[in-house]
Amino acid sequence: MLRKARIGDVKTIHRMINSSSRKGEILPRSLMDIYGSLRDFFVYIDEEQNQVIGICAMNIIWENLAEIRSLFVEESRRQEGIGRRLVEACISEAITLDLFRIFTLTNRVDFFSRLGFSVVDRSTLTEKVWSDCFRCSKYPDYCDEVAMILEL
Repeated sequence: MLRKARIGDVKTIHRMINSSSRKGEILPRSLMDIYGSLRDFFVYIDEEQNQVIGICAMNIIWENLAEIRSLFVEESRRQEGIGRRLVEACISEAITLDLFRIFTLTNRVDFFSRLGFSVVDRSTLTEKVWSDCFRCSKYPDYCDEVAMILEL
């Protein structure tokens, strides 16, 4: 079941993000950051076990730009279409808000290509670079993520 995240999901989201971060899949986020951006998140629930098995967030960057970030699905549940459903929910929400340029920074280029995203030069995303990238410990010399965009 797919739904918007709730306060009770924050610690699980934090655990998932930081577990994935230790594997180099996504960037770490603090608990405070997740509380502050909770409304950005969708979660996917395994209804039989009543637990969160996937997460994804859509963050508004600027008046014409949104970012898909913090996508994670438990390893044992990958390849089931859960990640696709989470990203599609974020895209749908962006469209509802009249945001038609959606990007991601990822190391999963094939996955996002199948969803219609195209690789772009990071310099085309100046709003993102100025708002977040400068604060990242990997910027500029160690960033291993590829910038991709979906223009609707």
